[in-house]
Amino acid sequence: MIKKHGSAKWSGGLKDGKGHVSTETGVVSDQPYGFNTRFEGGKGTNPEELLGAAHASCFSMALSMILGQSDLVADSIETRATVSLEEKDGGFAITAVHLDVTASVPGASGEDFQKAAETAKENCPLSKVLNADITMEAKLG
Repeated sequence: MIKKHGSAKWSGGLKDGKGHVSTETGVVSDQPYGFNTRFEGGKGTNPEELLGAAHASCFSMALSMILGQSDLVADSIETRATVSLEEKDGGFAITAVHLDVTASVPGASGEDFQKAAETAKENCPLSKVLNADITMEAKLG
């Protein structure tokens, strides 16, 4: 089993509070986020943007793997994931993720590429994330 870590710090209330998010590797390190960056276009990041980047990268790697199973190697795969956050049932929910994919794959037919892309969409780990077993340890410091 492979485990990766992300962390977040938060202080204050929902609208006036401020947070920072980091990844285990430090590639993302103490990046600010808050109500303004999530809902008002403020400078910083937000969970949906990070999820979109993670999903796009996961999908691109999965597509590369699936193409490789047919002895195809992509010159390039560019994926943009648009994450939709909507008010729903008295709160907010991620209701959709749309993947826009452009690839250059020498020797691949349109049909082969579409089949590989569909398989990657259904099977990359982040496409399956909502079916994950979510566990938690919560404590007050």
